[in-house]
Amino acid sequence: MSRPVCDFARSFVTFRLDFEKKPPATVSHQPPYSLNNARIQLECRCRIIEKQTGQTHTFVLGASCKTERVGVERDIWTVPNADFSPIFCADRFLTVKTFPQAGMQVDLYPPGSGKQPERQLGNIEDVFDSLHIDVVECDAEELSSPQQIVNATLRNVPLVAETEIESARYTAVIEYPVKTMNANERDAIYQTDTGPHLFPDLSCDPDDLLPRMELAFSAFNRSEWTEFLVRVPTRITESANVYHYSRSVRLDCRNRVFALESEHGASITRSPEA
Repeated sequence: MSRPVCDFARSFVTFRLDFEKKPPATVSHQPPYSLNNARIQLECRCRIIEKQTGQTHTFVLGASCKTERVGVERDIWTVPNADFSPIFCADRFLTVKTFPQAGMQVDLYPPGSGKQPERQLGNIEDVFDSLHIDVVECDAEELSSPQQIVNATLRNVPLVAETEIESARYTAVIEYPVKTMNANERDAIYQTDTGPHLFPDLSCDPDDLLPRMELAFSAFNRSEWTEFLVRVPTRITESANVYHYSRSVRLDCRNRVFALESEHGASITRSPEA
């Protein structure tokens, strides 16, 4: 069966910072220039549907990058440096930063603006001159058997997975590219090992879905369960914690694997600009 899925290789979120229009609110250094457009490839799309109302909340995860000074001749990387993973929904953003130790904070720019937390939540319209999410969809074939998944893997066909989990209140569909796949053609065994992607907390109210979103890797070799490895503070010494993918969570769910068919007929959906 064929239906559209996200073509992650060609899907992006692009935000525009224009400090002549809006002062810096998310940076820890004096920007070398007053304007920057940051285009970030998508790693995950997560749609959470409220069962009672049918309302859908959509979240996207941008690819991880490093904290940087854009356009300088040297000393590009900020110190202390951090991994930077942005998450967006229709009107809000959450930036997740991973510093050398869990709990670290840095000063926001300009001086006197306070500290930047590891998880900075805000309204898109307060920070960005514009932001749009461009999701390219293309037709994909659902692979209905382990042998089909193995065959597609060994033919180097791009694969996308959907993991659907439920609670009493929500249905969540986590969609992500399968970047690592194990395949055994002799015994028709496959196993994903991929991430990071979004991992929602379905025990909270809708307004808290974004601030309580976590990052995880996942693995499955069946359609009916997934084991997630969630990023959490992890003790490495008596006095130091780091963020690491160390909390294993196994959930009953529904997994689907899709093989992207062709670039022909792809369509693009752009979010409204903030």
